[in-house]
This record gives sequence, structure tokens and C-alpha cells, in this order.
Amino acid sequence: MSTFHLINFGCRASHADGASIKQQLMEKGFRQGAPEASELAVLNTCTVTAAADAEVRQVIRRIHRSNPDCRIVVTGCYAQRAAGEIAKLPGVAWVIGNSHKHMLAQILSGNSGVEAAGEHLASPEGQNSCAEKPSIDVRHPADQPLVLVGEIGDTFHFAPVFADDRTRPTLKVQDGCNARCAFCIIPQVRGDSHSMDPGKVIEQARELERKGYKEIVLSGINLGSYGRDLGRRLNFQDLLERVLRETAIARVRISSIEPMDVSRELIRLVATEPRMAQHFHVPLQSGCDRILRLMNRRYWTTQYSDRIVAIHERMPNCGIGADIMAGFPGETEADHAASCRFIESLPFTYLHIFPYSARPGTAAANSAGQVDGRRIHERVRELKSLIAAKRGQFIEDQIGQRLSAVVLHKTGDGSPTALTTNYLQVSLPGASISPNTLLDVEIGRVHEGALVGRAA
Repeated sequence: MSTFHLINFGCRASHADGASIKQQLMEKGFRQGAPEASELAVLNTCTVTAAADAEVRQVIRRIHRSNPDCRIVVTGCYAQRAAGEIAKLPGVAWVIGNSHKHMLAQILSGNSGVEAAGEHLASPEGQNSCAEKPSIDVRHPADQPLVLVGEIGDTFHFAPVFADDRTRPTLKVQDGCNARCAFCIIPQVRGDSHSMDPGKVIEQARELERKGYKEIVLSGINLGSYGRDLGRRLNFQDLLERVLRETAIARVRISSIEPMDVSRELIRLVATEPRMAQHFHVPLQSGCDRILRLMNRRYWTTQYSDRIVAIHERMPNCGIGADIMAGFPGETEADHAASCRFIESLPFTYLHIFPYSARPGTAAANSAGQVDGRRIHERVRELKSLIAAKRGQFIEDQIGQRLSAVVLHKTGDGSPTALTTNYLQVSLPGASISPNTLLDVEIGRVHEGALVGRAA
């Protein structure tokens, strides 16, 4: 049976999909191999920015140069969006979109998988074909890459938990998005919002518990929309409370949640439940109301601010992060300055800052007022400088604190590194502690911008 190696790109939800693909391939008898010697390379892709697409193309070319006999399988969001573009790249043998990603192991292991997907078979140009089901032996594909891309269904194809190389495994409980932000391609490549059955969530969380994991991360594309498609009165907080009630997982972390889904009740739960990580990531995108309207975001800056301030009031040492976009079409210098002032006013501890990237097929891609790339990168630098000062102060404020943390890995000198409840990494020099250990750490100092502590 073939050897393979898997490369994941993008968000935590995508990495959860990758862990599922890896598990399913191994269950079919595929073996993991070294990248330079594997017969198959599986690339689980992202397409949220042009840079993400370019990175995938670069990796494809590098694999083909270093291992020309390796057959490359491209799946995920980029495969769903631009199958024909990918199929033209050297070494690519399969392009399998999100529509068929859950069948990838079956497809690669024999004809039956292709036949099961036959009604959605697409040409390399991405056009669905209604021709006869293929008889190609996918283990020895012809020169023409096999492309499988179809409509995204409304079924949640859950990613089973897998003892992967992450100390903090991701449990993806929701996929897709019903919002239509002007800049975002994700609804087109992942479909509308759909949720994992709550009973299945509990089953998967218990499996992680049995495997000894101390922290799990609940993840989704639009996590706060969990349950709205299930035809019952159920929301994300209901699910979270059930996970806490019906499992003994030592720590649960929320990956990212939209501002209008951050309720007072959710803040109270995180603040009062010792097993919840003291950490909120709440996408903002812009701190200017005019730009938020152009983006088709569903809140005003006052609504966003209310939630962040409420988090900070209940949990003064909470890690608080956001996604920020620089250079959205129509953003003026005054808009950017307003956004900076808004960010400065709030207790953020980190930001994920992105230069605007036009995505084909989105409302913003052809809109007026496209911002010059040089100006976009200048704004990115300004935002990075702004958050660096805020983060530096937050790190300094941790000295003398006692924080709960989970050990992640060991550094080059053998010292363990741990992640605190409030989303900071701390080095524990001289300690002999295995990864996946939950412990209290005392923060002693800051060295070159990083925390240094010891086990309490």
C-alpha cells in the first residue's frame, strides 16, 4: 500500500479535517512516509487569501522538483474554488474539493470510491460532468488529473478525533457559514452553516478524554451559529455547557467566535467555570463603522466594544484577540486612523492582521476604491506596531502571576514550553515535564519578549 505525507494549510477547522483525512488513510492501509520519499502527498488547502493560494502552488512545485515520482493530491478550500487552475500544475494527480473531501481515502484506495462520487465528477476546468462513471484506476492515474468537485451539501461531515501530533486537539463541531461578508470566499467553498449532532460531539469529546488529552479546542467556521440548522432550540452555549457537564475534559477552549454571538451569559460561563480557558478570539475586521458596513459585517463598533469591555471587566487577565483587515476597498486614511483609535481603546492582547486580498467571486473583488498595495502594507505595519506595545504590556503584567497551563512540547535545549489559560506561551527551563501535562506555573520574568517561569 502507498506511503503518504499530509500537509495542512489554514485554520484550525481545516487542520481538524486534515487529522480526519490522515486517520482515514491509515485505516485504509496507507502508511505515513517521509516527504522526500512518499508516493503520495496530500495537500489540505486554504484559499482565504491570494497568499494562501500562492503558498500551496509553491509547495506543489517544490514537491514535484524534489520527488518527481510523488503523486500529489490537492483537497480543501483552494481545490473547491479553483480546481482547473490546480490541475494544470506539474505533479498534481487528483484535485478533490470540499464536496468530496470526506471520501478522499475511499477514492484513493480504489475504484469504488470514484464510482460513489461519479455523479459529481468534474473536468479539470471545474465543470461538472454527467458522463458515464469513470473506470480509471485511481492508484495509477492517467496524465489527465482526476478532478472531483461538486456542490457543497448541507450534511456535516465530522472530522473524527485522532491522536495526531497536536497536544491540544481540535474538535470541529460546525462547518460553513450563512453570513455573506463582502470580502470572504469561505461560504462559496464550504457552503452554508451545518452542525455536528450534539450527541456525536459528546462522543468525540469523551474519546479525546479517554486518550488522555487535557485541553480540547472547540472549532468551526462560524462557531456561534452552531445548532441553528438542527431544527431544535439549541445554541453554542448549550453545547458548551453539555460538554462541561457530560465529560471530564480538564480544559475547553473556544477557538473563535463572532462578536454578536458573545453573549453576557457566555462571558459569565467562561469567567466562572474553572475548566474554561480564559481566552476569547472575537473577529473585528475594522474599527470603523463605515468600513464595517461596506464589508457587510453585522455589528457596529459600539456593539463590539460592549462585548470586549464586558469580557475584560469579568476577567481582567483574559487573553483577548481579534482578526483585523487592512486596506479593504474604500478604506481611506481617515477610516484607517479611526480603526487604529478604536483598537487602541480596547484591551486586546494580540491581533491577527491581514492585508486585504481580493477573492474572485466576492462582492468586494470588483468594487471601487481598491487600495494601493504599498499603502496596505504601510497600514499593516502601523497596526502591528500598535498591538506590539499592548501585547508587551500584557506580557509584563504576567510577572508574579500563577497561571494554569498545558505543556505543548520541548524546545531545542529540552526545556518544555506550555500554553497558559490566557493564551501565552511560557518557557519552563530545567523542568522535566512531558507534553500534555496540565499544571500551574509561576511567571518569573520576561526574556526577549517571552515569558519564563517554573512549575508551581
